[in-house]
Amino acid sequence: MYSSIQKEGYFCVMTANHSDQSPVPSPLQNWAGNLTFSTSQVYYPDTVEAVQALVKQSAKLRVVGSRHSFNAIADSEHVLISTRDLNKVLSLDVEALTVTVESGITYGALSAWLDDKGFALHNLASLPHISVAGSVATATHGSGVGNGNLATAVTALQMVVADGRIVGLSKATDGERFHAAVVALGALGIVTQLTLQVQPKFYMRQYVYERLPLSKLKENFQSVMAAAYSVSLFTDWQQDSINEVWIKSLSSSGKSFDQQPDLFGARAATAKLHPIAGVSAVNCTDQLGVEGPWHDRLPHFKMGFMPSSGVELQSEYFVSGEHAVAAFEAITALSQQIGRHLFISEIRSIAADELWLSPAYQRDCIAFHFTWQQHIPEVMTLLPVIEAALAPFAVRPHWGKLFTIPATVLADRFEKLADFKKLANEYDPPGKFRNVFLEECVWGR
Repeated sequence: MYSSIQKEGYFCVMTANHSDQSPVPSPLQNWAGNLTFSTSQVYYPDTVEAVQALVKQSAKLRVVGSRHSFNAIADSEHVLISTRDLNKVLSLDVEALTVTVESGITYGALSAWLDDKGFALHNLASLPHISVAGSVATATHGSGVGNGNLATAVTALQMVVADGRIVGLSKATDGERFHAAVVALGALGIVTQLTLQVQPKFYMRQYVYERLPLSKLKENFQSVMAAAYSVSLFTDWQQDSINEVWIKSLSSSGKSFDQQPDLFGARAATAKLHPIAGVSAVNCTDQLGVEGPWHDRLPHFKMGFMPSSGVELQSEYFVSGEHAVAAFEAITALSQQIGRHLFISEIRSIAADELWLSPAYQRDCIAFHFTWQQHIPEVMTLLPVIEAALAPFAVRPHWGKLFTIPATVLADRFEKLADFKKLANEYDPPGKFRNVFLEECVWGR
């Protein structure tokens, strides 16, 4: 059997014994440039067989997708496998309303393909540039009181486990084991294929409102967040109002929204805006009520552009919706400390799910997202202060962003973490897929 691993600029053919594989020599950085991966042994397999071969021959390895994590969750001191070239749509089942894809495909590429066939996904994240498997593995999400995170669309998956076998799991047949394996942080194996639920394509309109008074937000928090199919609030925590409210509305049915000059005291924008004041909105998806396809309205940024240089840091914290206003007030009390290091914060809603390591596991959530300036020492000092302020609300972090909550606390906040570790030991007895991040944050070592 022959297969190939793509290297930078050329292809290296490898035989069945795989003894002549050569890694790409230069180390990678993550999207933001705040992390340089700890190994230069980076492989780009373009077949599942090549992934199996690399897993069998490697004592320790990790998988990396679009490199949009801000912490070391995907790092390895040994071997990295990139899913960049596992990027094909494999099948579309129009009767079951599912699409099966390779793990490295981006949401931008998949969305355009689906839309052309007349179908859509239920939600998208702020950026369409991120890979499907990486987003699913970390429970990345969009917004909407009725919308689960991106991982909730998964109905089946295949992964290569530590001994090189392919294991398949499905929502229909594998129950809790499936719920454990979807948001798995790369700890169970290398996901090579996912099947996602789809629906008929739909159209949306996006409106932006400015300067929502904080008093009105606190009085009407749930109503604001439920005003349309997807709602995002942007704030710098420095004013007595929310900077911007982004309303993403279905054009004709369901969570439709009729533009009005006033939204709970916020005024309708008369020009296209970027979430960060003063930054050009040219890369943002269209606003001002211009109708467009779902995949060009649900993200904040267009696929054809990078939203910024990426020189930033990100952290995000999830609390139960019932604590939204109290958590908001706890963060507001830290506004002076936060302001000097912040680009912008986004507040979103995520519906509850049954995925073991999802921050929205069995509770509807409000997520507080922080896009920081790249003031690394100052931000890392500030994060435990924010985490302490949110501790009374059993706050859970986004697995792919910066946080300092210790493993002992995470074990209480993620109730199924102990069961997850037992399952990981079953699929990966030698700990082949564990790295420093997992050992510290999940295994507590």
